[in-house]
Amino acid sequence: MGLLHRFGHEDLLRCRFALSPLWETQQAVRTLKRPDRQGYHLPWLRGIRAAAAGLDLRPLWLLMPHRGHTADFVGPPPSGPAVSFGEELAQVRAADPAAAREDMLKALACTPGAPDSELGRSLVADPARSVQELADLLERAWSVLVEPHWPRLRALLEADVLFHSRRLAAGGLEALFDGLHPDLSWDSASLTLTIERPAHHERVLGGQGLLLMPSAFIWPHIAGGFDPPWQPTVVYPARGIGALWTPVREDAPAALARLLGRGRADVLCALEEPASTTALAHRLGTAPSTVSAHLKVLQEAGLLISARHGHQVRYERTPLAIALVSGTAATPIAQP
Repeated sequence: MGLLHRFGHEDLLRCRFALSPLWETQQAVRTLKRPDRQGYHLPWLRGIRAAAAGLDLRPLWLLMPHRGHTADFVGPPPSGPAVSFGEELAQVRAADPAAAREDMLKALACTPGAPDSELGRSLVADPARSVQELADLLERAWSVLVEPHWPRLRALLEADVLFHSRRLAAGGLEALFDGLHPDLSWDSASLTLTIERPAHHERVLGGQGLLLMPSAFIWPHIAGGFDPPWQPTVVYPARGIGALWTPVREDAPAALARLLGRGRADVLCALEEPASTTALAHRLGTAPSTVSAHLKVLQEAGLLISARHGHQVRYERTPLAIALVSGTAATPIAQP
């Protein structure tokens, strides 16, 4: 029993990672309705509560049953490793109305009474209109729930990808899958990746490979089962979310300077947003060569990640660095 992903030999070479701001938005919407997902995110919930009260999220919630199928077209796997929210939203708006209607019917069937509810009937009566209205709602949810926090979320997700990419390089798929989630298991003899589920479902990858996507808001769950035409995908909880929403303490820079040295502490504290070596040197009034040396040490210590943007390399804090700058231990928040 479970959700099975059947690999062929060509699929073994086509496992890759991606980030999705649209997926985080969809899952943030779900988290508002699911107390079992809120433990680590209580500081975020307190911060967005007033603004979120102005959103009518019922149409999206109706397509996100507690168990069963969630409409894939409102949160499809991303088309590339680092797409923007705007690019993903355009994909939602371009959804075929007939296919979207079938997707909505499948999701509604997982909640007793939903297909016959006034809202449920309205969604499927005019799927072309519903697709655009749901896209509008996702855009508003992004701007309120996720966009203000996206730099912090993105740093967390990119640090997770870096960590698991190194595991993949060091130990192959077995080492990678062993650390993603307790409900995930890999059988090298049958080339099958299984997510434990009470029901049985199979997806043959068919040469497309598997997309692996970390998510902050899916915690503590794991998702898979994207059927054609979607790319086979597994979404798993990102590492380090215990430190994700820790507030910055006023005395943290001084303590951090004693730990790392003043120069490296200044560099780390200056990275509120991703920045290049040149930008940091200008911001700190320090020679670029000095900043570069500090960045190298901080990255080797696992406190920074880097990514190329055009001709620039920009640096961001990892979750460990966020916890150090905040001066707060990364301890879980009790479940409500």
